[in-house]
Amino acid sequence: MFNVALRIVNDHFEAEDVLQECFVTAFSKIQSFRGDSSFGAWLKRIVVNRSINAVKRRKMNFESIDDDQNADFKEDEEQDEQPWGIYTVQDVKKAMGHLPEGYRIVFSLYMFEDLSHREIADSLNITESTSKSQLNRAKKKLKDLILQQR
Repeated sequence: MFNVALRIVNDHFEAEDVLQECFVTAFSKIQSFRGDSSFGAWLKRIVVNRSINAVKRRKMNFESIDDDQNADFKEDEEQDEQPWGIYTVQDVKKAMGHLPEGYRIVFSLYMFEDLSHREIADSLNITESTSKSQLNRAKKKLKDLILQQR
């Protein structure tokens, strides 16, 4: 759960604070756990939501899709020929810390938390187009950062 929070807030101490709030919330709201999913999935959803709220308090910045009028982003579009499989987990983790906040959050929510662009848009108060744009830009930026690290 700590890693989920850390990927979203990108600050060790803030992730610890978020996680502590999540456990307090989970224990105080345990009666609302209906058992529709595993306890871990329920707790993870609390962590994701709390992490997003923490970032919102910092006024995260997203590049608008309007900045790139001719962009036609598709959900699974790959902009270059190198597959993701050639990068190690360490490569990606290190590079993620250097992504702009909007890119990092959308990338984390889509790739690691399996949220749809609609869910991301609703959670972050952005459009689906902005979510798709941020994801594709994050992928490109991540690959560039990884190549710079090597």
